[in-house]
Amino acid sequence: MAGSDGQLSAARRLAVALVAHDAKKSEMSDFAAAHQDALAGFELYATGTTGARVIERCPGLLITRLKSGPLGGDQQVGALIAEGRIDALVFFVDPLSPHPHDVDVKALTRLALVYDIPLALNRATAERLIGSLRPT
Repeated sequence: MAGSDGQLSAARRLAVALVAHDAKKSEMSDFAAAHQDALAGFELYATGTTGARVIERCPGLLITRLKSGPLGGDQQVGALIAEGRIDALVFFVDPLSPHPHDVDVKALTRLALVYDIPLALNRATAERLIGSLRPT
């Protein structure tokens, strides 16, 4: 969790949540494969199908899989953020498709903003975010 100075706490292993809309799941698995060594240093959480796709591509990564986004996975990630257990959120958003659980998506991004955790909504930002985090 970010402190008042904007720095992340290093008292425990940093946790990163991975979430991707359906049209972005391949991009998320590509991102994870490109950054597998860096991601291995974090405690990783992912919503159901996103986690399955990343694990399939990167079997060496230890990922706690939550429910699928529409079945409550977005809310589970939000709860982890509210509990101070997520330090960064990488959420590959598809802005061109309608999402039936859009209210959950908005709630998740809102919690990332409220709790002041780094939030990457596309690969370009995620590349920079992962490069700046230092696993403990």
